[in-house]
Amino acid sequence: MNSSHAHAALAALVAATVTLVLLVLLAGVTHAGEDRDGHAPQPGRGPAALALTDAQQRAAGVRVDHPVAMANVPQVEAYGLVLDPAALVTDMGRMESTQAAWHAAQADVVRVAGLYRDNLNASLKSLQLAQAQESETGAQARAAAAAFALQWGPVAALGAQKRHALIDALSANRQLLVRAGLPGQHLADSVGPRALLDIDGVSVAARVLGSLPRTDSQLQGAAWLLAIERAPAGLGPGAHVRVLLERAPVKGLLVPAVALLYGENGAYVYRDARRDPGGKHHYEAAAVQLLAAVGDSWLVSGLNASDAIVVQGAGVLWSLQGIGSFSAAEEEHD
Repeated sequence: MNSSHAHAALAALVAATVTLVLLVLLAGVTHAGEDRDGHAPQPGRGPAALALTDAQQRAAGVRVDHPVAMANVPQVEAYGLVLDPAALVTDMGRMESTQAAWHAAQADVVRVAGLYRDNLNASLKSLQLAQAQESETGAQARAAAAAFALQWGPVAALGAQKRHALIDALSANRQLLVRAGLPGQHLADSVGPRALLDIDGVSVAARVLGSLPRTDSQLQGAAWLLAIERAPAGLGPGAHVRVLLERAPVKGLLVPAVALLYGENGAYVYRDARRDPGGKHHYEAAAVQLLAAVGDSWLVSGLNASDAIVVQGAGVLWSLQGIGSFSAAEEEHD
């Protein structure tokens, strides 16, 4: 017998052994919900609960444990670009100059209107010209303010004093501004107040000032404005860096991936629901919602920390019950 035939014979023997074990186990398994005639529940009513004795549970390799409550802070990788502070200074100067011109035009309208009302060397035409000038400068000021808010949203939200303090810090190289973008993602979800920049293998902390509403013509997608308090020497405008942003914390219960199975209605686990007077453990399928992957486990909702779930041997219970499709662990190996 050559090696291929030997491997085939060994595989057949193993398969036969597994089948025999399952048949032996199945012979003593009780399906909760069977009627007096021994018929299983009708399809569409949900999977029946299994009942195993301690000996059957050990033979099947079934082990139960409680899920662990925890919070996970997922991270997302973004592309960072160090911004030129001259652009901020130019845009802010344009906004402030147009606002100053508008305020001056408003004051002039008040002055000319007073002179016209008191018949003091002011004609109706001069008043109308002052009003037209005020209307034009107002439109320019509003347009400049809108453009500044779109380009520099978080900076625009600051008061004038804080904006000028930021300009002073940027001019003195005490701070740097970084645009962190996610190409292809157009909705700026909430992120944490901190971020990490990878600069030539060195991690540098940054503050998230807020989201940038304007879509960059080259990096189409959502973006956030970051501030670096103490930047490494040599880092300047135009530099591209890798950025790690923190998403909002996700809270749930941690369960091993091997405990998860997938059916027609989504993911579920087996829960040790109760133990009857005869000593049998009753297992039932409990639906869960997958929240976030954490290593070889998942954060889920739909369970309680006091639940005893099957963390080993879920596939055996699935085989005995004859429901569902495949486990999460099997999906990862595909």
